[in-house]
Amino acid sequence: MGIFLDDSEPSFERWLADRLKGLAPGIAAEAERWTRVLRDGGPRSLPRQQGTVWLYRNRARPALPEWSNRYDHLREVTRDDVRTYVKTLRGRQRHDQLVAPRSLFIWAKRNGLIFRNPTGRIKVGQYEYAVLQPLVPDQVDRSVAVATTPATRLILALAAIHAARVAQIGTLMLDDVDLGNRRLAIAGRVRPLDDLTSKLLLDWLEHRRSRWPNTVNLHLLINQQTATKTSRASNHWISAAMRGQDATLERLRVDRQLEEALTHGPDPLHLAEVFGLDEKTAMRYSDSARALLEQAAEQQLR
Repeated sequence: MGIFLDDSEPSFERWLADRLKGLAPGIAAEAERWTRVLRDGGPRSLPRQQGTVWLYRNRARPALPEWSNRYDHLREVTRDDVRTYVKTLRGRQRHDQLVAPRSLFIWAKRNGLIFRNPTGRIKVGQYEYAVLQPLVPDQVDRSVAVATTPATRLILALAAIHAARVAQIGTLMLDDVDLGNRRLAIAGRVRPLDDLTSKLLLDWLEHRRSRWPNTVNLHLLINQQTATKTSRASNHWISAAMRGQDATLERLRVDRQLEEALTHGPDPLHLAEVFGLDEKTAMRYSDSARALLEQAAEQQLR
């Protein structure tokens, strides 16, 4: 009716005011302008999603009170101040809490608020991933036990044998399966069909044919909701059976790739060729396999 006046304060304003408490007036004003540009965009920047704005502002927050104790404006912060701050950080924390202040200083330099970007040429550093650990047989057995339908058994095999991601499983089409030549195309890469996956595919196709004989959906995996459409099954439906298990579909996929590295040697080129991994991911699996093999050799020596 046009008679309601909403005078409540937006949650963003309350959140931003809380984040600016305790800062020097000059630094608070500059940090506020930067945060608003992240949210609303500017002449040379696109607006970010609100979650991204919160993330950046929260990650920049620890450094700003420390600099506010000594300075009134961002232009007074030196490279030594930034180096001193990041020396106390390690790993992912160092990466996150340096990227956000760097965004702040890049914006300030672009708008003429500082003379020099103190975060320039300070390397974030490579994030050191933990060693991937293989699943134990009991964890895998529990996931196998809950796969009681033709669809869930096939989904389990695609993740555990062919290292297919949930989204890749959902986008598989009937034409991706070549039973005659025992071939399966996953994300554009043709893989040989093993006996188990071939049997599970036949079981599922027979179930699919008897349950939805008139469906026009060409996706390999369909359910009651998608059988009358042409859209793919949701990621939620695909991973539902393994949710809550230690060996989820994602863990099974990772375990399959790690098993390949342990069996055939920690060769990133081999992993990239077999699974279509990018260079960094293949090297991560190779590094984890090498560390596990070295640990096993040390235990045998003892």
